[in-house]
Amino acid sequence: MSDFLDELETRDPEQRERVQFSALTEQLANAKSNAPAFAALLAGIDPEAVTNRAALARLPVLRKSELMERQKEGPDSHRPFGGLTAVATSRLARIFVSPGPIYDPEGRREDWWRLARALYAAGFRRGDVIHNCFSYHFTPAGMMLESGAHEIGCAVIPAGVGSTEQQVRAIADVRPVGYVGTPSFLKIILDKGKELSGDLSSLKKALVSGEALPPSLRAELKGHGIDVRQCYATADLGLIGYESIPDAGLIIDEWVIVEIVRPGTGDPVGPGEVGEVVVTTLNPEYPLIRFATGDLSMLLPGTSACGRTAPRLKGWMGRADQTTKVRGMFVHPSQVAEVCRRHPAIAKCRVVVDRDGSNDTMTFSLEVAPSARAAGLDTAIAETIQTVTKLRGSVVLVDPGSLPNDGKVIADMRKND
Repeated sequence: MSDFLDELETRDPEQRERVQFSALTEQLANAKSNAPAFAALLAGIDPEAVTNRAALARLPVLRKSELMERQKEGPDSHRPFGGLTAVATSRLARIFVSPGPIYDPEGRREDWWRLARALYAAGFRRGDVIHNCFSYHFTPAGMMLESGAHEIGCAVIPAGVGSTEQQVRAIADVRPVGYVGTPSFLKIILDKGKELSGDLSSLKKALVSGEALPPSLRAELKGHGIDVRQCYATADLGLIGYESIPDAGLIIDEWVIVEIVRPGTGDPVGPGEVGEVVVTTLNPEYPLIRFATGDLSMLLPGTSACGRTAPRLKGWMGRADQTTKVRGMFVHPSQVAEVCRRHPAIAKCRVVVDRDGSNDTMTFSLEVAPSARAAGLDTAIAETIQTVTKLRGSVVLVDPGSLPNDGKVIADMRKND
């Protein structure tokens, strides 16, 4: 059995670049002809002239932070995607709703998100049973991993999140060989299994995503006999990068072109510099061109020791904007503003994201005048936070003028140690 999903993974790097840029020429023509928003964004651009990275770098950047506003526009046939899709909405397989809200399309091909490559590199093979703890409710993560698993030939337990006792029982009864989900939730399940004396020893491998994987947590999971790999994927782009060797960087997927640019610009940074991850996808239904993810990373020199020859990213190194990911879900400044809008007593807000052990925490520090602190206000705000962000957050009421005057709405204090 091959160590590689297909021959694309071991191509000569120069051949890969030629093939990808040939496909990009077709993608740009497709986007201009069939995606109304890209027809405007790429007006005056000759697709045939975009044959290398220097030419690509001259194209406009589309920022993830723009999606919510853009999705309010566009023709009805492409609603609610703001004219960024190259097919009518009626021709899609699924429409997902991520926090924001941001609407995410899924086409009709199997493994449309291309997660099979990451699963294969993590050791999953035909006939494996996978316990899938990514969410299946509105957001696409559960289906992203499930479709990749089916492409390989794996069976899937669609477990979703929560219900830890039921998770333990299902694993003990069905005996899946692997887990996919966030790393912190895997730890929660293992801790609950120990508490309930549940036999979770069938789990031997895992593909995790949605949050950082600190070395300490990877080592703890390894202590349970679970070999963990991680991948980098988004609901907009599908797979971007994946691990084949622990802590050796993320190999970039074969169907995307990745640039590292100076945050706030579209200008590529020099070799070894940290910058914002900008991705161009070769997906014909959703042809995102120079899509700025808001994530920080850098390109690593050389290629992976596993034999795959695609470029590698160091991994997630923070956010280029204030949007951040908590327990696998994005939290946007606009959502923070919506919480405040629903409670006029709030004068100012600062969200602090931190980590308690291996679990993400989210605290809303809110300036509220003592005279406006009605009974039950903090409880009502906490309920609004969960409604708007789909996450639980702590509420701390502070006096007006207490929060820093630095313009920061979301402060991510987590350290990947």
